[in-house]
Amino acid sequence: MSKPMMRVCHCDMCRQHTSSMFMSLGIDEGSLSFDGPVKTYRSSDWAERGFCETCGSTLFYGTVEDGNRHPSAGLFKDAAGADLKLEFFADAASGYALAGTHRKMTAKETIALFAPEEGDN
Repeated sequence: MSKPMMRVCHCDMCRQHTSSMFMSLGIDEGSLSFDGPVKTYRSSDWAERGFCETCGSTLFYGTVEDGNRHPSAGLFKDAAGADLKLEFFADAASGYALAGTHRKMTAKETIALFAPEEGDN
């Protein structure tokens, strides 16, 4: 498995869910599996959240259209050594900012990426 990249989302749903931001790891597809009772919740038109049915721990954020799952960084010791590479909804972060020269996408850019209007793609 190659070194994962860390992504952060500051959308309203992620901030409500975590009280700050949701941090996930981009890992090689096919290298992620869960043993145990996983439940999902459709949190938007394009995404779902996975959680443990037993303890409620957040497991992943997934995009519905392509079936990709982005595991919570907190599931891995030291976030698997991942470097922060991307922030979604960076302009929604209020009261905090993440340092670095990584890509910071605005709400408009993020929505265009995940839910383009007809004719935008």
